[in-house]
Amino acid sequence: MRLLLVEDDDHVAAALAAVLAKHGFQVVHARSGEEALQALLPAAGAGKEPFAVVLLDLGLPDQDGYQVCGKIRRLTSTPVIMVTARADVRSRIHGLNLGADDYVVKPYDTGELLARIHAVSRRRASEEEPGPTAEVAQRLGRLTLELPTRRVSVDGEPVQLTRKEFDLLALLAQRPGVVFGREQIISEVWRTSWEGTGRTLEVHVASLRGKLGMPALIETVRGVGYRLVVPATRQGP
Repeated sequence: MRLLLVEDDDHVAAALAAVLAKHGFQVVHARSGEEALQALLPAAGAGKEPFAVVLLDLGLPDQDGYQVCGKIRRLTSTPVIMVTARADVRSRIHGLNLGADDYVVKPYDTGELLARIHAVSRRRASEEEPGPTAEVAQRLGRLTLELPTRRVSVDGEPVQLTRKEFDLLALLAQRPGVVFGREQIISEVWRTSWEGTGRTLEVHVASLRGKLGMPALIETVRGVGYRLVVPATRQGP
């Protein structure tokens, strides 16, 4: 499995690459955002196995890691895991909104990082498998979900969601008003039972509430999980 490690500190990169190699990864090291983008160009990967994951450090010498993530997402759908010391929720949400698939805060446990790498790899593989498609749009008050095209709109206005944000919303929308347990959501959306994914779930819920402009749409059921509360349709004058 090929992995692109974007890290400007050679000592950190060498130590991490050694660990990853022991676990079967072929690591390509990029020391800057520009090197990373060049490595991801189609011509650079011609005849080679595509990268399974990009590990992206945010503190790069030539450009901000968030900017690099946005450019990577325009180039490829390869999963991106951001690795950074920025632990606040706002930074996590910003990274996920740019298309990152996961977010690991330094200092991290190597076992945790490996688990996240394998989790996003499995999710990517499952998303590429063909499956049944829905035939109609689902309307829930002001909210409309078009499952076949993965489009979402509020009051007729389109809302751009990341892959996992859409998957989470679609799952909750299957049974409005019904509480989905955290473990169930993590299992069905992230396809893993690893407990560390729980923080990622919280960040995605917060991001969905903000993007849709309906904070009360997804209700937190303390100690259990979340449920979708159908928003009321706007009444005419």
